[in-house]
Amino acid sequence: MSGPILIGVAGGSGSGKTTLAERIRQHLLPSVAILLEEDSYYRNFPNTTLEERRTFNYDHPEAFDHDLLHTHLQALLRGEAIEKPTYSFISYERLPDTVHLEPTPVILLEGILILVDRRLRDLMGIKVFVDNDPDVRFIRRLRRDVTERGRTMDSVVNQYLEVVRPMHLQFVEPSKRYADIIVPGGGHNEVAVDLIVSRLRG
Repeated sequence: MSGPILIGVAGGSGSGKTTLAERIRQHLLPSVAILLEEDSYYRNFPNTTLEERRTFNYDHPEAFDHDLLHTHLQALLRGEAIEKPTYSFISYERLPDTVHLEPTPVILLEGILILVDRRLRDLMGIKVFVDNDPDVRFIRRLRRDVTERGRTMDSVVNQYLEVVRPMHLQFVEPSKRYADIIVPGGGHNEVAVDLIVSRLRG
């Protein structure tokens, strides 16, 4: 590789994009690849209550601070370190602490809407879309939100029907057309992992 490369891994919520990105990173040395999550760049909504923040649409492109994400990606590609935000899914807000990330030859970025923003796409050397069946994605999201994020089953189901599914159809699914590689079956597609890692090593 000549210079750093940014790999974008997109896909619907629960599709397996985080797993795929992690699998790619694990095949490389820790000093070679870092992983950024679009979820870390959710916008802050000051002067709002927790109850108000719970009702916001977090699957719309405007929910993310893509300006800051774009700035951070540019810095990493220039060989500069960044302070990545941290986000709480319990309180729906950014936390004071940040994560210091040094630049590496491979930068992995995963998120549901990273292919929607042309500025982000234009920085990517490889654009990947992880495709999976809607029922599989929903079950994974339900398990994750109940066990890891303290949500109730009813709240997850309602959010999926009222927000997640409509936003997926409006924004996430159409962004598949920008992908260089479409990976069916989620993050455990060994052939896809081998192909991407071989491309990086070649």
